[in-house]
Amino acid sequence: MKRVLGVLLALLAMSLFTLAQEHHGSTGQTGDQHGDQHHDEHTTGHPEVGGGHIPSRGPVASKQVAPKVDYHGGPNTPPPPDTRKFVDRPGHPNAPHVDNDHDRWVGQEGRNNFRYRLDHPWEHGHFPGEYGAHHVWRIEGGGPARFWFGGFFFSVAPADVVYCNGWLWDRDDIVLYDDPDDPGWYLAYNVRLGIYVHILYLGT
Repeated sequence: MKRVLGVLLALLAMSLFTLAQEHHGSTGQTGDQHGDQHHDEHTTGHPEVGGGHIPSRGPVASKQVAPKVDYHGGPNTPPPPDTRKFVDRPGHPNAPHVDNDHDRWVGQEGRNNFRYRLDHPWEHGHFPGEYGAHHVWRIEGGGPARFWFGGFFFSVAPADVVYCNGWLWDRDDIVLYDDPDDPGWYLAYNVRLGIYVHILYLGT
């Protein structure tokens, strides 16, 4: 009986050891994957756009007025085809973005841009939550037409939907900034991608 019990204990110990090794191996593999990613980021240098960088401030108010265009749409009407170019340096995205080195907001075109004209700015009130570089929000679900976090709901401007193709609507981190040029809008900056879009606060 003692011999059988000893054999069973030995088998149990071996099983536990094997499970621990498998668990360690899978954890190590995941760690190695993260390590490779970490290594790639360091060998290629600090990313020039995105990569976890958070601008210390939002854009400053423009001194110029955006070019006038004969457009009479509203917030839910797609504007004319967008022919704007945002690639300010090789390798930078063709989307409104922030350059990490000087926190330069690429894509701000001036005050009262026709693409973001609202008949009733702040129709749903002002966003009562935290915004600015000191607070990061995680998107919890939805899509460009309606997404949410922290019990607050937003919509991406129709003119900017094309720039959200790579966004992860269930887990991307964003930081909100005031839009000093277009009344009624906030700027949502994607921490991972470095791209920003105009968003409308829809309430709670």
